Amino acid sequence: MATMPEKDDELVDVGAREGYEHLEQAYILEYLRSQGLTLEQVRAMPEEQAKEIMRAASLYASTQMSVVEARAHLVEELHGGPRAL
Repeated sequence: MATMPEKDDELVDVGAREGYEHLEQAYILEYLRSQGLTLEQVRAMPEEQAKEIMRAASLYASTQMSVVEARAHLVEELHGGPRAL
């Protein structure tokens, strides 16, 4: 499971992060919002309840990231492989 920042607005600062960690975190927040929650509210919950919600959020984020990856591979295949840098 991804490490979450303390506040939602900390997701904006993604300058030094590598890969798609910022996208994964955005999907986690999207899941929380779909449940009517904020990260701050989850952090204020009893530990077991917060863990369960974050497990579900992480599963959602992983699923969405798999979709992104699958689409990227499909685009590469349709265009004859990855682009040369």
